[in-house]
Amino acid sequence: MTTSTRGATKVPAVLVLEDGRSFRGRAYGAVGETFGEAVFSTGMTGYQETLTDPSYHRQVVVMTAPHIGNTGVNDEDPESQKIWVSGYVVRDPARVPSNWRSVRTLDDELTRQGVVGISGIDTRALTRHLRERGAMRVGIFSGDALPDEGTLLAKVRQAPEMKGANLSAEVATEEAYVVPAIGPDGGAVPIGTARFTVAAIDLGIKGMTPHRMAERGIEVHVLPATATVEDIYAVKPDGVFFSNGPGDPATADHPVSLMQAVLERQTPLFGICFGNQILGRALGFGTFKLKYGHRGINQPVQDRVTGKVEVTAHNHGFAVDAPLDKVSETPYGRAEVSHVCLNDNVVEGLQLLDRPAFSVQYHPEAAAGPHDAAYLFDRFVSLMEGQRA
Repeated sequence: MTTSTRGATKVPAVLVLEDGRSFRGRAYGAVGETFGEAVFSTGMTGYQETLTDPSYHRQVVVMTAPHIGNTGVNDEDPESQKIWVSGYVVRDPARVPSNWRSVRTLDDELTRQGVVGISGIDTRALTRHLRERGAMRVGIFSGDALPDEGTLLAKVRQAPEMKGANLSAEVATEEAYVVPAIGPDGGAVPIGTARFTVAAIDLGIKGMTPHRMAERGIEVHVLPATATVEDIYAVKPDGVFFSNGPGDPATADHPVSLMQAVLERQTPLFGICFGNQILGRALGFGTFKLKYGHRGINQPVQDRVTGKVEVTAHNHGFAVDAPLDKVSETPYGRAEVSHVCLNDNVVEGLQLLDRPAFSVQYHPEAAAGPHDAAYLFDRFVSLMEGQRA
């Protein structure tokens, strides 16, 4: 429940974690109450892309950088049509944005979209707590007459957990749409005349992802999470893409069976984030929930094929349980871990050695984030070229 209120920075607010710890501050954005999973993001920039990433559905994001909102909000950078985070936690919100592209303040945008937030708390202490205890349910409550914290804690503990949550269909498009390929002159290529055609399964896709493919001459047909095998091959794809998205991959039985059908046909396949977890399950590996996940734009990953280390953008709370020290036999041939996080050895990529399929756990579209992993889109193009040849 939210009520949009101007001047919310003077309204008292409290953040209550499910283990009973609480932080008092001031309302930021809309006034009311909200619930979700408390997670922290280490990015110093890119807050607009973070807020509009559908993978953050039902999560309350704690920003570790203390000063947020200094570049305001524009209409070019959102990764989807709305803010998806359940709540927003910052230490020191900017009073006045300073950027030539800014059209409104972050506070106003949160208020306009009914996103309940809190400011003025020790986000460093909160982040340390989440690192030690793990991601957990949380509530943010604001208003002049807050009930006692015991009542608020009971509400938090009644909120649903992220483990076991099936959320991708809640954020995916309901209708298929096409992102045209971009020609050498920067204009859209007429539908049906592109260099390649890709069917992209929307599990919570970010807007920049099909754009990165369009830049490489690919016409992208974005399909709902409920798409069938027949829907995929009706567009005559040269390749199939499975996107990022929210929720527990252990619940994603339909996307797993859909991917297995693609693997059977040996169509070139590429998955990002949730798509990496789907590939893991499709190959017979398990998935598990990380203690506090990877979120931010500064995570070091090694490409084990080339040995190159990349600084990458992440947003995931689950990971694939696959062996790092050997090639695995799967129903679709040999598979191996292609990328690994250098902070904790979490699986960050998979590839099949006998079929044209690979995936990564992080976000190579660089919105926001570094461009170190942009070559992965070129790798996908190479797979389609090889299959056509």
